[in-house]
Amino acid sequence: MEGRRAGAGSGSLNMGRGGPTANDYAMAWLRITIGFLFLIFAQYKILGSAFIYGGGFEGWIHSFLKGGVYPFMTPVLQNLVLPHARFFAIAVSYSELCIGLALTFGILVRAASFGGLVYMLALLFSSNYPGEHAPVWEYFGASLNHLVLALCFLAFGMGNAARVWSISNYVRRKYGSQRGPDTDGVTAYYAAPNSFGK
Repeated sequence: MEGRRAGAGSGSLNMGRGGPTANDYAMAWLRITIGFLFLIFAQYKILGSAFIYGGGFEGWIHSFLKGGVYPFMTPVLQNLVLPHARFFAIAVSYSELCIGLALTFGILVRAASFGGLVYMLALLFSSNYPGEHAPVWEYFGASLNHLVLALCFLAFGMGNAARVWSISNYVRRKYGSQRGPDTDGVTAYYAAPNSFGK
């Protein structure tokens, strides 16, 4: 019986000690879904010309400034972003592409998650201001479209969203060092810690 248990994971994912769990698959599904969304966001910006070269980016910034920008972000948008609109439009477009590719394929997920978190917070403070005298709950309600994604990126960075269905995990399992005959490739999988070293 012990022999069968030790060899049960051969050629497959071991659902026992050290193997992927339902939470790993749920996190991977969420990671891939958000990655795909970012690829959609990026493709129209990069493949089309309106956002980068046709004033699309500037239009968004002006709409932010007309209503929705947090006061401390107003000089940033007016004095830094708008005078260098082409640069920021290209940076936004290709950042979305990189985040989308990283999340979809499970490559450099933590780095992409940090970038995504910063990006979502920048959008939140640029466009989700409910007003000076708004009650506290309206700050959260107004920011849901960016806050939810920011929280997802935070979760990806804190955990290990690339444990399954990722190129990085595939490479780790295929080429990572084996620590003994009983690991059957699981140690390489399990050795990838989250940000808390667990």
